[in-house]
Amino acid sequence: MLRVVFFSAILFSTFQLVTSAFSPLSSTVVRALHVGFLLLLTFLLHPWQGGQGRTSLATKALGFAALILSGYHWVFEADLVQRAGELTDADMVVGVITLVLVFEAARRIMGLALPLICLGFLCYALFGEYLPGALAHRGYGLDQVVGQLAFGTEGIYGTPTYVSSSYIFLFILFGAFLEQAGMIDLFTNFALGTVGHTKGGPAKVSVVSSGLMGTINGSGVANVVTTGQFTIPLMKKFGYKPAFAGAVEATSSMGGQIMPPVMGAVAFIMAETINVPYVEIAKAAAIPAMLYFFTVFWMVHLEAGRAGLKGLPKAECPDPWAAIRQRWYLLLPLISLVYLLFAGFTPMFSGMVGLALTVVLIFGASFSGRLNGTSLRLLFWIALGLACSAFAKVGIVAVVAVIAVLAVLLAPRQDGRATLRVAVTALVDGALHALPVGVACALVGVIIGSLTLTGGATAFAGYIIQIGGESLFLSLVLTMLTCLVLGMGIPTIPNYIITSSIAAPALLELGVPLVVSHMFVFYFGIMADLTPPVALAAFAAAPIAKESGLKIGLRAVQIAIAGFVVPYMAVYAPELMLQGDKGLEATFYVVFKALLAVSLWGIAVVGHLRSALNLLERLLAFAAASLLVVALPLTDEAGFALAALVLGWHIWRSRSAQALTV
Repeated sequence: MLRVVFFSAILFSTFQLVTSAFSPLSSTVVRALHVGFLLLLTFLLHPWQGGQGRTSLATKALGFAALILSGYHWVFEADLVQRAGELTDADMVVGVITLVLVFEAARRIMGLALPLICLGFLCYALFGEYLPGALAHRGYGLDQVVGQLAFGTEGIYGTPTYVSSSYIFLFILFGAFLEQAGMIDLFTNFALGTVGHTKGGPAKVSVVSSGLMGTINGSGVANVVTTGQFTIPLMKKFGYKPAFAGAVEATSSMGGQIMPPVMGAVAFIMAETINVPYVEIAKAAAIPAMLYFFTVFWMVHLEAGRAGLKGLPKAECPDPWAAIRQRWYLLLPLISLVYLLFAGFTPMFSGMVGLALTVVLIFGASFSGRLNGTSLRLLFWIALGLACSAFAKVGIVAVVAVIAVLAVLLAPRQDGRATLRVAVTALVDGALHALPVGVACALVGVIIGSLTLTGGATAFAGYIIQIGGESLFLSLVLTMLTCLVLGMGIPTIPNYIITSSIAAPALLELGVPLVVSHMFVFYFGIMADLTPPVALAAFAAAPIAKESGLKIGLRAVQIAIAGFVVPYMAVYAPELMLQGDKGLEATFYVVFKALLAVSLWGIAVVGHLRSALNLLERLLAFAAASLLVVALPLTDEAGFALAALVLGWHIWRSRSAQALTV
């Protein structure tokens, strides 16, 4: 069984690499086979009851049947194009079975919530004509619905699946190779060396390491279960309560989805959906992401001061620059990725070059020891990197394969085998990590296809626009609540796709800039994973922290307060996301105002700065922060004045108390 999974995962990753590099198949066929591999691995790994465990022979047969059915699109591609919209009996059988398998695979991986929501949209497409009033549509036959969802490019093979089969899988594989190469150790040692010895050092290590991991990972829950294995026990060891330790890790890890350059999968879907270059999405997310991590870092600092928690002994902290000197070459793929993205190359090309350079570095490390001298090693890395970049457009997979084979042949036998094992493990890990993301992307295509076919999104958006005619703020609150409620049972990707389909267009109609309206939905989709009663990131941290997921979620909401405030500020001041035409001065002003606002909110929530705040000081700090967020005449001036008053009063009072104790 394990052998079947192992070779299936390698075959899946190889298929994705070949199709990304050479494009030998049409996009429709690639999407179908991508979903086929996802279903195969899902049914091989997940039993009927869901979760992990032994699977029956019938379940395995379902997986192979799904892969075979996906080949139907390849074998009969020309016929399907010629008779588009007119399904044969064979088409109907393949389409219905594939839809059922996608629903079942999603249930096994993610539970019932998302499949039930998608089933509701499917029922609306089939039976919505019988609904009363404006909710009804003109009616569609089963063949029309199956054709839309199982054979068109707006169903399970729609934009989310296209993005999953091209960008997302590539970047997941990129992160898997970097993790196997030792990037986690590099980030952890750097974080320990830079902030481990400061006040609240263990918790700050969690913030820094999770933020750094977010630059290559883009998955919040995956971040929790990787860096959290180290950071949560470390925080508990130095006096942090289990709920706070889990909340810090969960909050920091979720920030990885909004941290450029490799943001979460939603960012790639967003770029494709609104037809905006990915680099523009990354630029828009940069300042809010920094504000998010600043807030988490600040909350940790305040909590450490309130509880009197110290950092690690300086002697026990590793030298951060020694860690960089030892594994500096692992940063090259990340640097090349950022450079290529901002130079205007596509995410697919940038990801391929970054991935190829990572593979070159991994294999090169196994035999570069034969070269004597630092200069020769440096020359070796540069030469391989340039060769990789130069040949990227004409067959990067072939170049990497040749270098990998040479590395194995030239390396000492033990080193070569170990390095080859690392690469194979990364291929398998990348395929397995892609399962929940890819299956979710396929299933939410049911929602997109149903809304496109019936026009249901237009009706819902009309209601939001009516509310927005009275108050834009009410429309934003309604959209936020929709994201948070949906997020109780489904991951960020389907949450964004559902809400962006029905709410983001309405916000655009109300004058919110395009990128900001979609970012607003994106951010609250992330916050849903921290918000009780069902907080996926908090529950992922619960077994490590040995604490209730509900308690962790409640503390995470306090820590991540900026995540709830920044999107509103960006709507009223788009300069926060580098939108609008007011120039850099306006951007600097808004960033300063946001930093002050979230700092005051942190003080009010924790109740500590130089010393403990009394109730009046906390209320005034909260009021000042609120005034800085509200975009009304004179509110900024009032907020700055009140902030100066409360900070000045607190500093004077704490100094006076300190003088009396002396």
